[in-house]
Amino acid sequence: MLNKYARAFFTRVLTPFAALLLRLGVSPDAVTLIGTAGVMAGALVFFPMGEFFWGTIVITLFVFSDLVDGNMARQAGISSRWGAFLDSTLDRVADGAIFAGFALWYAGSGDDNILCAVAIFCLASGQVVSYTKARGESIGLPVAVNGLVERAERLVISLVAAGLAGLHAFGVPHIDILLPIALWIVAAGSLVTLIQRVVTVRRESAEADAAAAVSGAEGSAEQGSGADR
Repeated sequence: MLNKYARAFFTRVLTPFAALLLRLGVSPDAVTLIGTAGVMAGALVFFPMGEFFWGTIVITLFVFSDLVDGNMARQAGISSRWGAFLDSTLDRVADGAIFAGFALWYAGSGDDNILCAVAIFCLASGQVVSYTKARGESIGLPVAVNGLVERAERLVISLVAAGLAGLHAFGVPHIDILLPIALWIVAAGSLVTLIQRVVTVRRESAEADAAAAVSGAEGSAEQGSGADR
């Protein structure tokens, strides 16, 4: 839901920066790779140490590459299937790194096995939510549903909470509770979104199969009629 509105806004804001990178000879694929590497570094270096504020700052600086690379490709007129594939694939890698960083913290110094399991569930469910849409579309279904918690919501909820939770290191009391709350929200929302997409694919596939059966029956009737003539 958030992705529908926020993406258009930030795309307009980042258009001049994308144009500058093109003038400097930077390719969209390079931006995709650098952005993913930056997100992974922020998540897997800072988060396991409990440095949630600085980790979030680093990740936020690089996460906008997901908008910049596509903007660059459109401006340069070089949008391609390869670029779309690379972007989508590395998005999954970056998302996994963020929740892996949370899981590593709770498995180590954070010392909370339940929250470690919740973070792992967020990681896995996020991948499966993305897969259900991609798989549904690959078999010719529109998967026409706006899920409760999609990628943009997962990132915003988890990163905002992590950044604020990191203020605990600067003396803000009790604010670190925001990260566990956010992880539970993302986990529950991802589960709801997964169910929404599975139900949608089930309905759309049944409708498509029924339409195909009707079309096949009509085709057989037409052939039979032609034979009678």
